[in-house]
Amino acid sequence: MIKNYFNNYPERLKVARILVENGLSTKNNKIYLNHIEIPPIRIARAAEVDRRTVNETINAIKKDQKLKLIFEEIRPAGHSLKEIAKHLTLGVVELTVTDAKAQGILSNTATLLNNANLSIRQAIVDDPELSPEPKLTIIVEHKIPGELIPEILKIPGVAKISVY
Repeated sequence: MIKNYFNNYPERLKVARILVENGLSTKNNKIYLNHIEIPPIRIARAAEVDRRTVNETINAIKKDQKLKLIFEEIRPAGHSLKEIAKHLTLGVVELTVTDAKAQGILSNTATLLNNANLSIRQAIVDDPELSPEPKLTIIVEHKIPGELIPEILKIPGVAKISVY
């Protein structure tokens, strides 16, 4: 829905992506991380657009009731263990999919991991509307055994795997 709304405005879509990816909300023409106000110039730098584009995006969100409700209520999803997994001796498997809306990718992967006695600590799924190449990232208790990789690749909809 968000992608479709901003489809004709690629720079505004960049801003919307930054907002969604970081769980930033918009209220009263301002941007917030929870209750901390974020200056538009910071968003502009992150999205590689000018400050006016950020303000135009916020105004467009405010004018559309559905978008307004989404962006007023959005919150950060929480911390990701992906970047620190190796320091915690956790395993990470990242799946690139052919169709992010295909059913069963997460559940089939979770089943394979469970059958290998790997407890899932975290699963993060990119929004297919906002990510050009959405990924499923799963962090597990231990390193991923090599023999599991071909099994995961057999799951319908999985294009490639990165393990680290």
